[in-house]
Amino acid sequence: MVHEIPSEAFVLPGADRGSLQQRIRQMVTEGVLSGRFRPGERMPSSRGLAEHLGISRLTVTLSYAELVAQDYLVAKGRSGYFVSDNAPRPQEMPVQGGRAEAAEFGRIKGLFSGREGVARPADWEAYPFPFIYGQADVSLFDHQNWRQCAVQALGRRDFTAMTADYYEGEDPLLIEYILRHILPRRGIAAREDEVLLTMGAQNGLWLTAACLLGPGRVAVMENPGYPGLRNILTTSGAEVRCIDVDADGLAPDAIPQGVDLVVTTASHQCPTNATMPIDRRRALLEAAGREGFLILEDDYEFEMSFLKPASPALKSLDAEGRVIYAGSFSKSVFPGMRLGYLVGPPSFIREARALRLMSLRHPPGHIQRTMAYFLSLGHYDTLIHRMKAAFKRRRQVMEEAISAHGLTVAGQGGFGGSSFWMRAGQDTETLATRLRAEGVLIEPGRTFFDPSRPDRQHYRLGYGSIPAAKIPEGIARIAKALA
Repeated sequence: MVHEIPSEAFVLPGADRGSLQQRIRQMVTEGVLSGRFRPGERMPSSRGLAEHLGISRLTVTLSYAELVAQDYLVAKGRSGYFVSDNAPRPQEMPVQGGRAEAAEFGRIKGLFSGREGVARPADWEAYPFPFIYGQADVSLFDHQNWRQCAVQALGRRDFTAMTADYYEGEDPLLIEYILRHILPRRGIAAREDEVLLTMGAQNGLWLTAACLLGPGRVAVMENPGYPGLRNILTTSGAEVRCIDVDADGLAPDAIPQGVDLVVTTASHQCPTNATMPIDRRRALLEAAGREGFLILEDDYEFEMSFLKPASPALKSLDAEGRVIYAGSFSKSVFPGMRLGYLVGPPSFIREARALRLMSLRHPPGHIQRTMAYFLSLGHYDTLIHRMKAAFKRRRQVMEEAISAHGLTVAGQGGFGGSSFWMRAGQDTETLATRLRAEGVLIEPGRTFFDPSRPDRQHYRLGYGSIPAAKIPEGIARIAKALA
């Protein structure tokens, strides 16, 4: 007797998994590959499955036809569709009993896990007032041209660029554009052997710390500063010293002696948005030459300078080769892309390249070539122009709302960016919990500060992911909660 798979065995995946046809195909293939649907079993009728899922019968029929072409299903005339005898089989593996764990694993627990970062709910898009930082705005992104560039990168002509193992190398088309167009905007002139692609700025920071730090070394970071950087520095085994920033960012005369590496966000200090003046940048470089330390410049948001032109990068003023520059496309395009770059002396890039080869080889070829086309065809510049205009408008609305409700700004910078650094007269983690119930997301500031000197009075408000029309009401709810 032929067993028929009931319609109730199918649950349609979420809309984020693709079109309706793609989701139906996914349901079937996952069922086959997991062993739940077996060869010879009859599929539900197209009409029955369509009624169960509440979709068009034609959609189910087209999906079944594609699954037949892929040999997951076979059509048998008026009898319907059946799981094909030639469908991929689930791999049979013996199930191991028990959940024992060797005592030796206890030695590594907590080395990397359990460290704090900037927390935000995974479903942040479901909140009506998401004042969070660093997420892509679907209303601003250039979907059509990105898709065209991705399709072009998938073409036969670019097959090698997409599929090849670059080993320690990277896509020459993308490197060429970075050298000729992106870096000159920051005043940086570099050669090919001075640039390394990374899986975003975070990966660049880690590669740098792994190459330059270790037990017995001393690293300086800004306070408040990026929590992800603090985690990287502390796990390197180096001693980490947190230096308080002022309205102009990190002060060179506050850096102690005996330091090996100083990490700074000179253009847009994280999270206060302070911009380090040119004179202070020169003083920092002079201190580096005098004291013999290196500088890691995290220039994560220079593209968002829409109030005034961006200042030259610290790296552009570096005459002694003491600055390693970390840039990223993740903030300006979308964070899930994970694509960035390091610029530094050839000796450093050579070492970082070897470390990247051992850990992840290189960023995916298809992403590299798609980004190269997106840049070279002018779509990137158009996107940046659109984002700047939108952010400038949102910032104006936000300034007006903050002023109208009497909220306290602790730092907003003078060049743009996409966030405000705020101060409250109370514990902002408790405040964030209350606001979440009101549909408002903010980022409490405690994790940005030196853990030995925690500060619970600050919070960050990002405006990159919230429409201008929703900002006044969101700020009003924050003011009400503070009151």
